[in-house]
Amino acid sequence: MTEFLDRDALEALRKATRTDPERVRMVRNALLKDFAPDAVGLARAPELSPLTLHPLVLEQRHDSELDGASKLLFRTEAGLLTESVILRIASGRTTLCVSSQIGCAAACRFCATGTMGIARSLTAPEILDQVFQAGQLLAAEGRRPRNVVFMGMGEPFHNEETLVEVIERLIDPAWFNLSPKKILVSTVGITDGMLRFARRFPSVGLALSLHSVRDEPRQSIMPIAKRYPLDTLQRTLREVNALQDRPVMLEYLMLDGVNDTDEDAEALIAWTEGLDVHLNLIPFNPVDDAPLQGTPRARCLAFGDQLKAAGRKTTLRHSLGRDIEAACGQLVKRENLARARTTKR
Repeated sequence: MTEFLDRDALEALRKATRTDPERVRMVRNALLKDFAPDAVGLARAPELSPLTLHPLVLEQRHDSELDGASKLLFRTEAGLLTESVILRIASGRTTLCVSSQIGCAAACRFCATGTMGIARSLTAPEILDQVFQAGQLLAAEGRRPRNVVFMGMGEPFHNEETLVEVIERLIDPAWFNLSPKKILVSTVGITDGMLRFARRFPSVGLALSLHSVRDEPRQSIMPIAKRYPLDTLQRTLREVNALQDRPVMLEYLMLDGVNDTDEDAEALIAWTEGLDVHLNLIPFNPVDDAPLQGTPRARCLAFGDQLKAAGRKTTLRHSLGRDIEAACGQLVKRENLARARTTKR
């Protein structure tokens, strides 16, 4: 099997079939820049027909009836499921949220994926195919993915070597040709990985799942935080700021009675002093088996106003796709549980 999204395999097939490199370029442009249908792209070089274009199979698509979100469930060749989410923003922008792993080892209590454990990391072609297939769906609507965010299943820096390969391919003019400034990678705080990434990609965005600037509550909802304490994260952010030409996004999930008091806001203001960051307050979507409650919206707004009054760049995220459980991992977990029950019968 020769995968189109495997750069070395594609070049080997090109040489074996003696295909003109210009014809390969035409195929890549049609499929990865215009997101043309498969048959249209391959028609540019029929001799490449042995190619396998998609390592993933789109098993299910769930479209929100409330907003412009679509949740895509992909199945790997081995039968494992992973997810992507298309977010059609009202302003006309389109964001694609992709996964880097099947499951996650970080075990954050507020995340459905975190309760699944880790099955395996995705390969570079499997991650890229999420962008490829979502782009084709959007192209049929007259849209294209404007932003790609690694906020799906998995901790990207637990799959760091593959992540680097994927980012290089996404921004490569010969492949997807996306602007580095339109890509954002979210991490629970793998500090060494963040620094290596910032050195290599100074224009690609980083987002840190922060959620509290007090060690006790942060570690209670994010067990991995015990390995990356807040003082270490703070030093890392200063180093990242020196390496990159854009602010780091700090993701702050608003949890009732956990991190949403006036004192929490003041602590957050003090902790971010001198840092080039953008605070993104996130409403909590309930997750099965997570004994947590979201902060009421009025309190979220007051919390945000307190941060803004102190001069912190702050936004309150508007969650899309609630009716299709667009929180990462929810549908995959349900599908896997159902499959397990069927197998036992």
